[in-house]
Amino acid sequence: MAAHLSSGRVNLTALREAGRRELREFLDKCAGSKAIVWDEYLTGPFGLIAQYSLLKVSAAGSGAGGRAPALPCSADGRASTQEHEVEKMFTLKPGRLPPADVKNIIFFVRPKLELMDIITDNVLREDRGRSPQRDFHILFVPRRSLLCEQWLKEQGVLGSFIHREQYSLDLIPFDGDLLSMESESAFKECYLESDQTCLYHAAKGLMTLQALYGTIPQIFGKGDCARHVANMMIRMKREFPGSQNSIFPVFDTLLLLDRNVDLLTPLATQLTYEGLIDEIYGIQNTYVKLPPEKFAPKKQGEGGKDLPTEPKKLQLNSAEELYAEIRDKNFNAVGSVLSKKAKIISAAFEERHHAKTVGEIKQFVSQLPHMQAARSSLANHTSIAELIKDITTSEDFFDNLTVEQEFMSGIDTDKVNNYIEDCIAQKHPLIKILRLVCLQSVCNSGLKQKVLDHYKREILQTYGYEHILTLNNLEKAGLLKPQTGGRNNYPTIRKTLRLWMDDVNEQNPNDISYVYSGYAPLSVRLAQLLARPGWRSIEEVLKMLPGPHFEERQQLPTGLQKKRQHGENRVTLVFFLGGVTYAEIAALRFLSQMEDGGTEYIIATTKLINGTTWMKSLMEKLEPAPF
Repeated sequence: MAAHLSSGRVNLTALREAGRRELREFLDKCAGSKAIVWDEYLTGPFGLIAQYSLLKVSAAGSGAGGRAPALPCSADGRASTQEHEVEKMFTLKPGRLPPADVKNIIFFVRPKLELMDIITDNVLREDRGRSPQRDFHILFVPRRSLLCEQWLKEQGVLGSFIHREQYSLDLIPFDGDLLSMESESAFKECYLESDQTCLYHAAKGLMTLQALYGTIPQIFGKGDCARHVANMMIRMKREFPGSQNSIFPVFDTLLLLDRNVDLLTPLATQLTYEGLIDEIYGIQNTYVKLPPEKFAPKKQGEGGKDLPTEPKKLQLNSAEELYAEIRDKNFNAVGSVLSKKAKIISAAFEERHHAKTVGEIKQFVSQLPHMQAARSSLANHTSIAELIKDITTSEDFFDNLTVEQEFMSGIDTDKVNNYIEDCIAQKHPLIKILRLVCLQSVCNSGLKQKVLDHYKREILQTYGYEHILTLNNLEKAGLLKPQTGGRNNYPTIRKTLRLWMDDVNEQNPNDISYVYSGYAPLSVRLAQLLARPGWRSIEEVLKMLPGPHFEERQQLPTGLQKKRQHGENRVTLVFFLGGVTYAEIAALRFLSQMEDGGTEYIIATTKLINGTTWMKSLMEKLEPAPF
């Protein structure tokens, strides 16, 4: 069950299988035909677990109620799963449920009160006179909530639900080396609201992982949230002594990292291919929607007639050979790979002219599907690269990046920045302004009071006073704050951890700093230094960063201690509490692939983020009074 994949990566199939099994068991409890009503946010994450065999639905297009693509339905919402009798799927929305001749209606929802209001509306509008009566069930993801059940009780509908259960969707496999909880407000809950629910889910997810892949002997951590998760894991192990298993451990080390230990990295613009796709277009559950113009088939003599208007939707993961090769490269190194690939594919198609014998023709025909898939993949990524290049070669992108890199290398971080002032005056998007101002604040260990007051005043006067709550949130999270004690620790941290490299090689990198063209992500540098030479070498810098750092050891049953073969890599699971960017993932993959690295990294997180989605999760907008 816990075998390694041939690529050297840990096989995460067992985790996906466990998720499917739990889902099957619940569906089978509701005997008879079924319609599933989805909380729309869950369709993407569920699609990564259940899209294969469990919820086989006909892919004839998006069905009634505008479902998310991961679980496509037919035009009338009909789903063709015979195995579990799931006949229809709908998106959760107020009003009457769409017609469905089924015995069971199952709500798949997050435990949120606003969703309970919609469910109440659905249930109360049900035609009680219809025969036969339909049974209602509710599946809370990832946990049942007493508050939600109490709310349903007060609305008088709790008794309508025959099964009220939970589905622990804790860690979802996104790729061969990547797991995410996709908890969209994890950072805000932990750092602004002191709500530790998602930390409990993280600890539960790690316990599930250990049940499948063996006890992790060493736990290292940095930050308050990391300490909480480790404590919860130790307590869970003590309270459920039966959870100790006899599986040979797959992971050697768990590294728990708080996002607020490194607030800088997500604020900077990612410069890897995948990072830029996410920065510009946003990747949702491995899918991206792109402007359709570049993907229109070019037919001769038709000009720009009938250009598609629907966004082009592509799935991005390592299953696609070309994407696996270029996703983690600096964008400046992608063009040469694409042109090399184009020559290889073109030469392969030319081979058909040289195929003379029946055997040679048969061989060419057998290779054709793979070659056509490669050509289609190349066309898609060439189009995406063109779209990105249009943006990265713009003057605005260059100016923005220049200011970011000046801050990160320690230039003029202590005074009001002219470029930021100009952007505010021209009313550039607020999120862009907030990212830059927060970046300056973090690179200066806080801003001088008069600089901070100046920025706040400019922002509120230009964008509206309702954003005062957002500025307050950013201060509370440590992103935009006054400098206390008059000391800037960032230069010391930058030099000791080698966070800024002047001579970065983007084409053939020799250091993780290539992912930001000069800046090495602090979080990944901590992981790198932990593996070699160990954190004792950076004790002083660790004390400057927020939260405690610690080490715990978990006893392994006799006979399960690992005796490492010569040349065998250690496997480290790095868990980012509060979110991780694609650039950090690329940097960890780079370390995994280093010849003399000696460590293979698997990445887990509460949420895949970029600077924009992260800022949005911290923004509050005061709605104007309704009069």
